[in-house]
Amino acid sequence: MDERAALAMLEGAIDHAGDDAAVVEGLVVTTDMLHERTDFPEGTTRYTAGWRAVGASLSDVAAMGAEATAAVAVYGAPEFDERELTDFVLGAGEVCESVDARYVGGDLDQHEQFTVATTAIGRTDAPVRRSGASPGDAVCVTGALGRSAAALRYFRDGDPERGNELFQFPPRVRAGEALAGYASSMMDSSDGLARSLHQLAGASDCGFDVDSASLPVHDAVEAVAEGPEDRLELAAFFGEDFELVCTIPESDVDDASAACPTDLTRIGTTTADGVALDGAPLPDRGYTHGGE
Repeated sequence: MDERAALAMLEGAIDHAGDDAAVVEGLVVTTDMLHERTDFPEGTTRYTAGWRAVGASLSDVAAMGAEATAAVAVYGAPEFDERELTDFVLGAGEVCESVDARYVGGDLDQHEQFTVATTAIGRTDAPVRRSGASPGDAVCVTGALGRSAAALRYFRDGDPERGNELFQFPPRVRAGEALAGYASSMMDSSDGLARSLHQLAGASDCGFDVDSASLPVHDAVEAVAEGPEDRLELAAFFGEDFELVCTIPESDVDDASAACPTDLTRIGTTTADGVALDGAPLPDRGYTHGGE
């Protein structure tokens, strides 16, 4: 079975599965694994790898509306290079510092390819889950979409400096905390906006009607996109953006926008069923770990 089928099977077998992180007695716990061949294109620095790997787990904490407290990482590689290890730990530590969390260590292991497994923890007494959306709620996203897709274009085209810069995304922990008081459902967009909407719809037993003209698209996408269709592909389907996708009751949208420390854009409305973009069915397509 592929990754999606395996996750669906586990959601039915594990009580706490199904959200971006598990919440046990106020403790938020999440874990991720990234591999060199599928997640770190040629030219990715170890600093960026440390930032991005730990940031991915911090993003899951953000999606629960929780305060991030700490993170650890398992670093596996064919051999250990002092400079690479130092840079990785520096990146991991600085992404934690950016959200007032701490990087507290982890483990080392020899592995045939560079591989990182990360765990982040946080705290909340009122987690925001994927299952609370209701028809009439506004659908919103933080930040801008397509950042990672644009980064891959820069890596591909021989500009690793710009690629690394874009790969060092800001985990939206503070935004998640701010939105926790307003959002009826929330998750991060690591699998892409389209797939995230389908996941929210499935968890909340609802639908969404989204307007493509409202999508906040990252400036880097505008610079690399090869026309309008490519622009939409990079923004809505590629994934790995780690922005927050949430639903907010109509009456709370203005207050939520004012409270959110980053841009919050309304992109549509929650409906009774179906996931649509500009009135047409939105394909359930996005990022799958290890390939499409």
